[in-house]
Amino acid sequence: MDTKQPTLDGLRINRAAAPAPKSFGWVAVLVVLVGLGAAGWYYWQRMPRAVEVHTALVQESGGAQDRTLLNASGYVTARRQATISAKTTGKVTEVLVEEGLKVEADQILARLDATNVDAGLKQSEAQLASAKAALDEISVALDRAVREQDRIAQLAANDFASKSDLDKYQTDVRTYQARLGRQQAEVAVAERTVAVWKQQMDDMVIRAPFAGMVISKDAQPGEMVSPISAGGGFTRTGICTIVDMESLEIDVDVNEAYINRVVAGMPVEATLDAYPEWKIPAKVIAIIPTADRTKATVKVRVGFEKLDPRILPDMSAKVAFQSAEVAPAAAPTHELFIPKTAVQQADGHAVVWVANGGHAERRAVTVGAAHGEDVSIAAGLHAGEKIILDGPAALADGAAITEAKP
Repeated sequence: MDTKQPTLDGLRINRAAAPAPKSFGWVAVLVVLVGLGAAGWYYWQRMPRAVEVHTALVQESGGAQDRTLLNASGYVTARRQATISAKTTGKVTEVLVEEGLKVEADQILARLDATNVDAGLKQSEAQLASAKAALDEISVALDRAVREQDRIAQLAANDFASKSDLDKYQTDVRTYQARLGRQQAEVAVAERTVAVWKQQMDDMVIRAPFAGMVISKDAQPGEMVSPISAGGGFTRTGICTIVDMESLEIDVDVNEAYINRVVAGMPVEATLDAYPEWKIPAKVIAIIPTADRTKATVKVRVGFEKLDPRILPDMSAKVAFQSAEVAPAAAPTHELFIPKTAVQQADGHAVVWVANGGHAERRAVTVGAAHGEDVSIAAGLHAGEKIILDGPAALADGAAITEAKP
């Protein structure tokens, strides 16, 4: 029997004899992965990226030979425009219009205080009723006098009444007839008085004299209005201003040295400064037969072929007087237009960048005359192609591009 006891040395682990950890394989895998990521990032950075650009279409303009004989400027005016006022002085109690409101003929625009007029109307109506009652009374008295006269006449014919009695009743009849005529005249006067007060009552209501649009509201409830200017007081002279939008035309001042080129009825192409790209067909209505000696001009009235809600009074306009005849040999011409910002200079030549199948293509062009913000292209482009606006300096031929959303 073994009597030896275990010691602490016998329980220790001999680390020198333990196997070495196998970590070299994992390190190699990690190094390979990092290398592949770095290579991918390097090649991704080297790959060409699509450049975002703004594009525009090449526009084509076609037409006949230029027929413009003369250019001039003027303003849109209304042949029928009125500031509506009351016929009498009064206080405004109600205004039923606002700026921009369309009104019809005879539409109520405002009302004045009619308290005094209403009292006068009621008094005149009472006087008329009294005059008619007196007329009925005299008519009854006249009818009775006529019957008495006829009865006395029969008695006098049979010598049962004296001649003086007959004369008396005949006088009564003539008296009542005279009073009847005077009372009828008084009734007529009373009726005229009632009509006058009714007209004054109607004058307290301001109506539109014609159909149009309200462009100015000039009075408010509580203010005094009068058809006559009150000088420096607070009395208004108008309720509102109405313009007949169907009567709009252009007044043009033409230099008297060129007025011989303008004739009535000739075609005109009008352009509003507010809509410079909108060509409005028009024609000459009339040439005012007088000249302005201070400006050496003659006024010409130009009417629109068709009115449009965009045309407003007092707008600035330019007109081009057109020749009514076109030469038979004049062939239609077509021009291409692009924005000026699309044209660049390279090696002394005008070039543009064309968007072609998702890539940029540099193309030489022949530039023509400028037309506002656009320029005509005589050669190098076709209608409908897309050109790049404000191409970046780093843009290369064949570079990938994407069109920016508008």
